[in-house]
Amino acid sequence: MSEARFSWPTRIYWEDTDAGGVVYHARYVAFMERARTEWMRALGYGQEAMRSGDGQVFVVRAMTLDFLRPAKLDDALSVTVELVQCRRASLLMEQSVMRGEEVLVTSQVRLAAVGARDFKPQAIDDTLYATLHPLQTKHA
Repeated sequence: MSEARFSWPTRIYWEDTDAGGVVYHARYVAFMERARTEWMRALGYGQEAMRSGDGQVFVVRAMTLDFLRPAKLDDALSVTVELVQCRRASLLMEQSVMRGEEVLVTSQVRLAAVGARDFKPQAIDDTLYATLHPLQTKHA
């Protein structure tokens, strides 16, 4: 996978909405988490294998969200993932939730690499770092 932007499809169900049929704001965070997980899986790094193998996981360190337009019941959406910056112990992602070409939500997410057992910060596994670093779109 060499494209700078990964896209994951999803659809809006009743469980995602409030009484008015509009997506509840916290659901966007779940959609983005799933897209990041599928992006990592597409790169060959499933979360369970990382946790049990190298004993490393990524946790959200910081997140900003900008809600531009609402998604509604039965909408078909795509959630994008772009690796903006890859440091030795953290990743900076930009994500969007889109309905066709219309951007509904944008987000910037800082992930920290931590040990799966103690949750202490640690350097990203060398093999994973070698996979991720060339994918970053902002070069320091």
